[in-house]
Amino acid sequence: MANKKGKGKGPGSNVIALNKKARFEYHIEESFEAGLSLAGWEVKSLRAGKAQLTDTYILIKNGEAWLLGSHILPLNTASTHEVADPTRTRKLLLHKKEIAKIFSRTQDKGHTCVPLKLYWKGNRVKCELALVTGKKLHDKRATEKNRDWQRQKGRIMREQNRS
Repeated sequence: MANKKGKGKGPGSNVIALNKKARFEYHIEESFEAGLSLAGWEVKSLRAGKAQLTDTYILIKNGEAWLLGSHILPLNTASTHEVADPTRTRKLLLHKKEIAKIFSRTQDKGHTCVPLKLYWKGNRVKCELALVTGKKLHDKRATEKNRDWQRQKGRIMREQNRS
């Protein structure tokens, strides 16, 4: 089945990088869309799909939101004249009310803010971030069990449609 635009991480998709671990580790309560302040070499690397969001988190400091721990691998051809730091702290572009809301919620016990995905929106790079709470072990097992059941249900439906 062909990938539709905006779905998944295949060709023709606008998704650059997904944080699959976040959906497994946390309950997602509320999500936000933020712009990302990038250097030129970083944009070229993102067009080539050289980004990772594992072990990345959001820090609110002095009324500004920052993306920490994201890894954008520099291209050999794009960053020859400049020293490229692949794990530098990148500024997130959000409204003050959104930053205040995220800051107040992350001060509560058990809440944090993590990025879910990087994607293209027109010619701009956007970051979907979410306010989350950690899952317990039994919640993770239930998620895995539900995912397996959905997969098995899809197989049964396909077999029924073939007959």
